[in-house]
Amino acid sequence: MREFFMTICAPSIWCIVAAEILIAVFLFLQAKHHKQPVALCSGVLTIGLILDAAIIGLGKILPEGILFSISPARFVAHGLLIPLIFPICAYALKLKKGWLIVVWILTVVLMVGGLAQALATVLEKREIAGVVRLASGEETPKWADAISRVLSFGTVIPMMAVGIVVWIRQKNPHLFLSAFFMFAFSALGPATGNSDLIFFISMFGELLMVLFLYFFCIKSAIGSSKKE
Repeated sequence: MREFFMTICAPSIWCIVAAEILIAVFLFLQAKHHKQPVALCSGVLTIGLILDAAIIGLGKILPEGILFSISPARFVAHGLLIPLIFPICAYALKLKKGWLIVVWILTVVLMVGGLAQALATVLEKREIAGVVRLASGEETPKWADAISRVLSFGTVIPMMAVGIVVWIRQKNPHLFLSAFFMFAFSALGPATGNSDLIFFISMFGELLMVLFLYFFCIKSAIGSSKKE
């Protein structure tokens, strides 16, 4: 399996970028035509994933100085946009306005923490499978790494729980599947002894996450139109 991942790594990144661009377009169109906050938040989240994957994909061809200049944007996007998973869950649950305000306050707090984590991250160059990228180095403060882990796993697990509730209440499994695939692919790297490739393997999880968020929005819009 490792040889397979090593072989497809570099070209697959650009396929993922292209697919995520299409999904982002569809999500924004869905948000525009059906006034769905879930679709809008998901579209913005997808923009962050596109930026992350594109910078990693460009790492091999960019001069090192430029790579060090633009790579912090990956971490800033991650810190600011991953917390949007919480409002996505809140809108999916159709929470009342008071609870939505609480969720957005929590989201903003997490965004501030995510931004601080991104700015504190000390980057170091890494190369594997024909891909050059900058990742968090040993000099990064432990609290920053801790926040990064919280944003990665502390958002997806609650999303899975909310997805189960939504599945039961609305007969719409796609929010759960969105979180499940993200979680599964994040765990696949370490589980197969490919922790050094988790940045790449998790991209498939991110792609499936936003794809199933789009499917969730479609099914929700169909359900709303039938009620009308």
